[in-house]
Amino acid sequence: MKKCLYQLCILVTAGALCCCQHSGSKDAQRASGTPGEVTQAEAARVSLESSPVVAPEKSIDLMQVAEGFEVKLVAAEPLVSTPVALTFDHNGRMWVVEMEGYMPDTVGTGEEVPTGKVVILEDSNQDGVADKRKVFLDSLVLPRAICLIEQGILVAEPPSLWYYEIMNDKPGKKTLVDAAYAEGGNVEHQPNGLLRAMDNWIYNAKSDKRYRKVGDKWVIEKTHFRGQWGIAQDNYGRLYYNNNSENVLGDYFAPGLGATNKNQRGVAGYNEKVIADKRVYPIRPTPGVNRGYMEDILDDSLRLINFTAASSPLVYRGDLFGKAYASNVFVAEPAANLIKRNILDEKGYVINGKQAYEGKEFLASIDERFRPVSLYNAPDGSLYVVDMYRGIIQHKTYLTTYLKKEIGRRDLTQPLSYGRIYRIAPKKKEAEPVKLSEKPAELVKHLAHTNGWVRDKAQQMLVDGHYTQAIPALREVIAKQGNSLQAMHALWTLEGLGALQPEEVVALLKQPNWPIRMQALSVLPSVLTKSSAPYYVPVLEQMVAGNDTLAAPYVAFLANHIQRFNQVAARGLLQQLVKKYPENVYVADAVISNQQGREKAFQTEVLAFAPDTALAVNKRLQRVLANIDRSREKNDAQALVKEFPKGAALFAASCQTCHGADGNGVKSLAPPLNQSEWVTGKREQLISIVLFGLTGPVRVNGHLYRAPEINGDMPGIGYDKDLSNEDVAQLLSFIRKSWRNDADKIIPEEVGEVRQKLKDRQKAFTVEELEKM
Repeated sequence: MKKCLYQLCILVTAGALCCCQHSGSKDAQRASGTPGEVTQAEAARVSLESSPVVAPEKSIDLMQVAEGFEVKLVAAEPLVSTPVALTFDHNGRMWVVEMEGYMPDTVGTGEEVPTGKVVILEDSNQDGVADKRKVFLDSLVLPRAICLIEQGILVAEPPSLWYYEIMNDKPGKKTLVDAAYAEGGNVEHQPNGLLRAMDNWIYNAKSDKRYRKVGDKWVIEKTHFRGQWGIAQDNYGRLYYNNNSENVLGDYFAPGLGATNKNQRGVAGYNEKVIADKRVYPIRPTPGVNRGYMEDILDDSLRLINFTAASSPLVYRGDLFGKAYASNVFVAEPAANLIKRNILDEKGYVINGKQAYEGKEFLASIDERFRPVSLYNAPDGSLYVVDMYRGIIQHKTYLTTYLKKEIGRRDLTQPLSYGRIYRIAPKKKEAEPVKLSEKPAELVKHLAHTNGWVRDKAQQMLVDGHYTQAIPALREVIAKQGNSLQAMHALWTLEGLGALQPEEVVALLKQPNWPIRMQALSVLPSVLTKSSAPYYVPVLEQMVAGNDTLAAPYVAFLANHIQRFNQVAARGLLQQLVKKYPENVYVADAVISNQQGREKAFQTEVLAFAPDTALAVNKRLQRVLANIDRSREKNDAQALVKEFPKGAALFAASCQTCHGADGNGVKSLAPPLNQSEWVTGKREQLISIVLFGLTGPVRVNGHLYRAPEINGDMPGIGYDKDLSNEDVAQLLSFIRKSWRNDADKIIPEEVGEVRQKLKDRQKAFTVEELEKM
């Protein structure tokens, strides 16, 4: 059916675009949106047989952008090549990550060649277009993230995270921060982001680590595992992220709390589905997606139905777009050549929302090579778009035979060294980038700026510069609280300078303004000491007694820190919270986050005064106890790595990021492998699943897993011809023997037989198909 529609798609696209408003230009170096229409003739050139490279100004001509906005070119090849991430310094210069080695062809030939770079792009004449390029760092293998901090820069080059001192725009001393920053996983499933958040920590997507520079030392702490590609914060420092098939995920609470009990598989209020609607609306046929052959992936006009490569969610925090955009999250979808706009809504703890438009997008293109992979708030209040501009974006690990044919059909492999950076802003609304002074007094004023990027950068500069002379002005800001956003940034600046006093925090804890109280609660773990705890405990007790529902989960999270200095007070707070909020899942999980290693004893305590097992707190406790039971390994992990070295390595690279190192699955991604009947059961079924993938829903241990609890599709690895039967057999044997599994080994000949039997298969299996085997 879909093959028959190929010839009709051009006409459908033309009809859909005839009334589109788009951005246009005739000057490649100053390309920008102008009112007009994508003509029938232009739309008719959308071909399913070819997808030619077009110049930057022409690519802008092929974009449809929301009414009232325009797209301008900031940089393009040859000034920039294969950009995947960027950050701005305080002078407004762009530091850009170039991942030139990514997928040179469908088998990834030469990905290990050190061609990656970090470059500095500058607009020297202030005309809005970058015109100077400096190579700061070269000879990198697939670099993926950067972060400017103090007088240096963090650079993520798997598997390591490095810190380079910056000396006159050249790399100085190199320090290893984390040798296992991106341990395991493949290019699509490795940590990235390096977001400097409001709380002065650096967070990542696809990771459960956070980083902080303290003097000359780097501190690494465990946090919640979040997202896949890209991570952002809102004005209160809460984090937002997603995975390839989800629109927006995020945290209801401060990022530094709640990751203290390894036995909890998830903590309510973290990794929450913020925007559930996954529908996308491309303006061109998009057959070049990895599972385009499957039902319900493409519609009758061969356009993607739901997200398949969602990335880089960005909370817009600029001051150019207007009040209607104050609580908006933009999401890039490079596989469908579009950028989505979502509108947030906050009620109590809960943050959710909806798509901004029905049946259309904030920005969409009919240029198949337009690949928006990262989005950023900019110094001038606009929205910056990083366009990798290339044909292939799917990594070889999961590249299906179907997609290889699509790539060949339209010659999408070459060329490679392209890339664009665009600026989106309202028409006729010029704004100059803010030049941040290095004078402490001016930086304190900038903490009140209407552009969130300016506020963040001012805070970072005050902390990085160790500007203790700003402390009196910062204290004045938090005392007066004339501007709530300025007060919040001033609070965290004082925290970063190590100058926050107990009486200041206590005063903020008593404020009626919830966002201020929220920040005061969030800062407590970093200022709690044996001597200061007596100041804070009575205030927290008053919050609980006064039925401060918004504060309740925070108080529960904080008990974990209080118990180091006052176990009696911490236990009393937790008991009062359970008694007051036995049906509140957020409070329940926050309470349980304190109980690592004593969950069973705590259950006994709770049942003594709340015996109803149907209460949320008891149900959540029972869930954790069940997780503990499942996680008990009876097999020798080290012996299995020795017996199946290739299998263990392949598991770490391709399976662990979704199914978890402990085999118990990862929320929003994948079900457990530990004690799964699909793993320990019929060998041919398991081999088939791993080779070609599985489309859910799927029942494991009596529980039906379906989206959104997990990603609805598991990709297969059998499309990678470099994987031998021996490699696959070792992987399957490794998981059949790991954790609490105890099934027979699988031999290479069995894998070969299934591969031969299914040599013409191009799609993932369903449970129904597998059960017929």
